[in-house]
Amino acid sequence: MFSKSRINETGTKPSNEAAPATPPAETPSFLRQGSADTAPTQMSKSKPAASVLASDLTVTGNLKTTGDVVIEGNVDGDIRAHLLTVGETATIRGEIVADDIVINGRVIGRVRGLKVRLTSAAQVEGDIIHKTIAIESGAHFEGSVQRQDDPLQTNRGAASQPAATPSSAPQPQQSQAPAAMSEAVKKAAEQKKNASNS
Repeated sequence: MFSKSRINETGTKPSNEAAPATPPAETPSFLRQGSADTAPTQMSKSKPAASVLASDLTVTGNLKTTGDVVIEGNVDGDIRAHLLTVGETATIRGEIVADDIVINGRVIGRVRGLKVRLTSAAQVEGDIIHKTIAIESGAHFEGSVQRQDDPLQTNRGAASQPAATPSSAPQPQQSQAPAAMSEAVKKAAEQKKNASNS
């Protein structure tokens, strides 16, 4: 299988290896594939790392992201995210809305998610609106559980409806009240006229 010519070829290979190394050095980096120009497109395709709020951090206000969040600290406000993980040391006071929610810590407020999971260390005080739910043995939960096909969309539609209903409801009542009052005033005036004429 081995021949002398093959052995000689391997002896000449180090000179061949040096030849391919020179073209990349001669070619400017912006013209080569995989250069810095193509790196941002490759980075945008990869999923960014989850944002982490450390256990010594307290946030007052609402948090909103399309990415993933891991909370170990305290949050006083509403949270919207794609994947939300509530750590064992975390306390959240506010509404949680996310596609996937994993609760290991304490939540005081409404929880809305497509998939909700309460681990054995979870403490939830509030209503849970979900598509699928898993509650492990040992989890503490006080509130109601409601299943909806799309808990994220349904609440948005419901939130817009009450705003329209109260504004339309008082208007007919206000327009009816003056009409009823004017009729009563007219009747009283007619009765006075009739009483004075007789």
